[in-house]
Amino acid sequence: MTAMKLTTLRTAFSGRLHTEAHDMAPFLTDWRGKWTGRALAVAQPDTAQDVAAVLRWCHEHRVPVVPQGGNTGLSGGSTPDGTGQALVLSLTRLTRVRAVDTINNTLEVEAGVTLQEVQAAAEQANRLFPLSLAAQGTCTIGGNLASNAGGVQVLRWGNARELCLGLEVVTAEGEIWNGLRSLRKDNTGYDLRDLFIGSEGTLGIITAATLKLFPRPAGQAAAFVAVPSPAVAVELLQLAQLRLASSLTAFELMSDACITLVEKHVDAARLPLSERSPWYVLVEVSDPVSEAQAAAGLEGLLEQALEQELATDAALSSSLAQFRALWALREDISESQGAEGKTIKHDIALPISAIAGFVEATSREIEAQFDGVRLVVFGHLGDGNLHFNLSPAEDRLGKAHEAAFVALEAPVNRLVHDAVAAAGGSISAEHGLGVLRRDESARYKSAVELKLMRAIKAALDPLNLMNPGKVLPAHEDK
Repeated sequence: MTAMKLTTLRTAFSGRLHTEAHDMAPFLTDWRGKWTGRALAVAQPDTAQDVAAVLRWCHEHRVPVVPQGGNTGLSGGSTPDGTGQALVLSLTRLTRVRAVDTINNTLEVEAGVTLQEVQAAAEQANRLFPLSLAAQGTCTIGGNLASNAGGVQVLRWGNARELCLGLEVVTAEGEIWNGLRSLRKDNTGYDLRDLFIGSEGTLGIITAATLKLFPRPAGQAAAFVAVPSPAVAVELLQLAQLRLASSLTAFELMSDACITLVEKHVDAARLPLSERSPWYVLVEVSDPVSEAQAAAGLEGLLEQALEQELATDAALSSSLAQFRALWALREDISESQGAEGKTIKHDIALPISAIAGFVEATSREIEAQFDGVRLVVFGHLGDGNLHFNLSPAEDRLGKAHEAAFVALEAPVNRLVHDAVAAAGGSISAEHGLGVLRRDESARYKSAVELKLMRAIKAALDPLNLMNPGKVLPAHEDK
């Protein structure tokens, strides 16, 4: 690509175009530092019309496009490859909150608005946007939708797909589809919105969205509960759902190994119980009437759980500071595991009824087959999403042992993902396939499913310019 042709791109849209290495560098490495690529240039358009102009230029010159939001993904979906032929298209300058409708309970925002800013806009209108992720200060709503993000409250509110009513999308050819409908019922043909949500930028680029809003809860309460096993945690979840119904907004599972890591790497972290337990759950309740009513509902659950031996101890929040401290124990697990050293991560989904058996059997297999590893298991038990991770054993920490641990990743992945498939699960629950799970996914998808996915890709992106090499298995991505 000549400098002359890049000059025509520079004049085609409003915004920034980075072509110098030091300016492009922040856009070329993923959040985990696992992938670093090269790019022809990095474009940061100002509007959807500018995004369309960039894509028309890319279509004309046959330049691949890698869409990028906040660059907080965990699967390499927004990182360019090493050829240097692709244009990275960053949406971070599309930051307008376009409209708030408190009667219809909807919010229209552009793709570059961070999730935290979306939450704040909803709060300013005395409404709730319930999607909540650890990276919410940096991740963007466009990226959340492109990866169909989940988070900690899917149990009550659903994932990003269920929180979106409409989209504005720029196609691979540079046309703008205005699907920003604010309707909860629209039965007029194929649901194009659902094609683009979760497509990881391989079919088009989301530039704006119409999101659902909800009444803000009047009160919230959380409890940190000791349980003897995942099987008992599942029983406690069933009891919580029966007693609390829709006021149950989160139900998180974590092993003691997780909490030990948080205590080690986060100075303020303290186990809020008098004795340790092999497993814990964090339960959150939201109430439309009052904080006292939220606490009362949670207290009633804990009393029954202790009586039925579904819990051995519990700590209930009595202030906002305590509520946040309990949640911090859960939210700080990922960073604490990263601080410990290399990790082997699995973002899996299972039928909730299969989780206890999976954890027991797969943990036993890993311990039998692999030396020098530690299981770090946590996740959203309420919706069946587990982060079934591994760290080096405490006596295998340090640079001298890193290579041996990293060499275990492929056989461990195979063991875990085969077990997930056998249990009727998915190898990617909320992080997306990107490049991390792209090729593995082909092992677990049927030929018919892959054929249909390839047909959709070919119809919407016949030149294979949209985020090539992502989602679809490499040998089929043509």
